[in-house]
Amino acid sequence: MKSKLLVAGICLALATPGAFAQTATVPKPVAKSLSKVKPNDIKAHIAYLADDKLLGRKPGTPGYQMAVDYVTEQFRKMQVAPAGENGTYLQTVRIRTATPNPDAALQLKGAAGAAEQLKNGIDFSVYPNPGEAQVSVQEAPLVFAGYGISAPDMNYDDYANIDAKGKVVVIVRGTPEGFPSTVSSYSMDMQTILNTAAAHGAVGVLVGTTNPKGGVPNFSRGVSSVMGADGSVAASRTYHEDIKLLGMLNYITLQKLMAGAGADVAQAAASIKGGQTASVALPFSLSGSYGSSYQDIESYNVVGKIEGSDSKLKDEYVVHSAHLDHVGIGRPIDGDSIYNGAHDNASGVASLLEIANVYARLKNKPKRSVLIVMVTAEEMGLLGSAYFAKFPTVPASQVVADINTDMPTLIAPLLAVVPLGAAHSSLEDEVKQASNYLGLDVEEDPEPEQNRFVRSDQYSFVTQGVPALHIKYGNKTADGKNNLDETVKVWREKYYHKPQDGLEGGIFDFDAAKKYAQLNFLIGYLVAQDVERPTWKQGDFFGTRFGNLQ
Repeated sequence: MKSKLLVAGICLALATPGAFAQTATVPKPVAKSLSKVKPNDIKAHIAYLADDKLLGRKPGTPGYQMAVDYVTEQFRKMQVAPAGENGTYLQTVRIRTATPNPDAALQLKGAAGAAEQLKNGIDFSVYPNPGEAQVSVQEAPLVFAGYGISAPDMNYDDYANIDAKGKVVVIVRGTPEGFPSTVSSYSMDMQTILNTAAAHGAVGVLVGTTNPKGGVPNFSRGVSSVMGADGSVAASRTYHEDIKLLGMLNYITLQKLMAGAGADVAQAAASIKGGQTASVALPFSLSGSYGSSYQDIESYNVVGKIEGSDSKLKDEYVVHSAHLDHVGIGRPIDGDSIYNGAHDNASGVASLLEIANVYARLKNKPKRSVLIVMVTAEEMGLLGSAYFAKFPTVPASQVVADINTDMPTLIAPLLAVVPLGAAHSSLEDEVKQASNYLGLDVEEDPEPEQNRFVRSDQYSFVTQGVPALHIKYGNKTADGKNNLDETVKVWREKYYHKPQDGLEGGIFDFDAAKKYAQLNFLIGYLVAQDVERPTWKQGDFFGTRFGNLQ
């Protein structure tokens, strides 16, 4: 792996007893600007963005527009250049929320020709289709495809011994034992499942539950996607133009399908969990139709630029991202219905504003340009970041890295961090250097079961071939118990996605917030200064799949 050097050089520092690691030597002007990050400034940003008058910052509402206006005004004050569309700070994001019409109908036909009408909302439910208002499928054969995973490099491929062309694949959610957490997160992502099914020629995907008491979800609240200016679907977590049907099956229906092939849900689930595929053709065909209704709105990503100082490298870009939206007004809890999103993600936006301020104070800017990107509709499915990563306001090939900031959950002293995604690329070097400089330990993810790698905006950049990471809290505590994850679980139960996530009455450590902003700045600064672009590690799972997109 290549070493990362600042112009000022590097020094070696003791990272852990008996082990040495690189520590960034920060030029004095940069260190001086970095020291000016003030906890109270971060608090002030959060206080505004999480105020009741913004009504939870839901995209398409006046409250979200107030957040957009606040960020653009902060950029102007710092003399951060506009880098949106048409010389503005804004990139338009067209959001379509689709809901299924109640007339969805699916019919199973067995090998003997007997037909059975499935019950909508009981036996099955259908995801709405943002691209076609009315969809039909006629006598498509069914095939069980395990988890719907095709990963020969992981020695596992549900599609290896089946023909899915023109068929509806029936799957269950999960991954084999032994998959790394980030690979599992990617493999279970519905976008991945749809892409894989389409690549094997399938026309539909039905996801069954292995829970004997499991039913099907209700999509009446809608599923959101981003639409292009031409009216086509530009980005969606639950849509592929070649997949006509995406739906869910209850346990009884799944067991009926498996039994028709002489198989059993529990046995198949145990087999694939152990890494042995159980794919099999099912002696049924499926016919049916369903319709979708649409509600369209416009929202905005906010994009500012700090122009680089190198005559060539200034045309390359390091992105700092954070989502500006939250979920708006919802079910009242303890008499409060405004979901303020102070931690999620006013704290992340505040961090980026302070990062922009550190850059703005520098007389000598880094070699590469830096984009400060506040994205919309993360809570609706990473939509704003998906659109920006796919259609950035700068040449896509010139975006070299993304450092994302989403709900760092800074409720205790920051002593260690978990850099989600960094291990897949050379960005791991910058994380180590910056963390050592600030006296922070670097740890593995204490909660891999949360699948956080695919649940925030860095994942949108990864799927476009851009090395990306997301800094989360570590487990280290001052008392040596190193069990911060237990504290966070208690916090999450009370505050996460609830009206209680506000500034007043909330739990915050603003000194930790200062150090968090400093760390994210320094990681980005190191990348912006390096003459070499970040690279995927040799043979990396994500680099192999997406690296050729850059």
